[in-house]
Amino acid sequence: MSLVIGIASSPAERRQLARLLGGTEAFLIVSNVEQAREFLDVAETNRTPAAETTRTPAPAAETPGAAAAAAPVQTVVAEAVAGAAAPPPPDLSVDSDRRVLRWLDREIGLTRLEHDLLLCLVGAPGQVWTYERLHLKVWGNEHLGRGSDMHSVVRRVRRKLARLNASATIHAVRGVGFRLSPA
Repeated sequence: MSLVIGIASSPAERRQLARLLGGTEAFLIVSNVEQAREFLDVAETNRTPAAETTRTPAPAAETPGAAAAAAPVQTVVAEAVAGAAAPPPPDLSVDSDRRVLRWLDREIGLTRLEHDLLLCLVGAPGQVWTYERLHLKVWGNEHLGRGSDMHSVVRRVRRKLARLNASATIHAVRGVGFRLSPA
């Protein structure tokens, strides 16, 4: 399994890069080279001998004028490293039959949208789900704009996680999407 690290300084570039990498098994988007180096330094300390790191240039911007206005984007491809994505807390689960969120011995009911959103995030902890991908999976249609519907559902789920005192939360990746991570 490969991990793609994309570097994009502006929210618009991060959105474009997330769209380009949407079909990729695992990707991380950072704002600058220093953040990528920090990640790779942490990965290097946990590296297995089989892991290889290669650097390749990203494709040129496809929108007219974007190449001149945007800073160059570099893509780094590295083998996945054990521990790179934090697993969900073992006692956090979604019961689809009863549509409830369970933490330890406590439960809280979920709406259909909350349930479907949590299934995506719990099924791929630490992975960033783009707005477009979540909207397609949860709402069944294309993401068309501001995303206030999605933010509303995320806000409700965060409150429910807090009520359960769960050790996980939903983090926003500005301009890209959401991921489930330890609180």
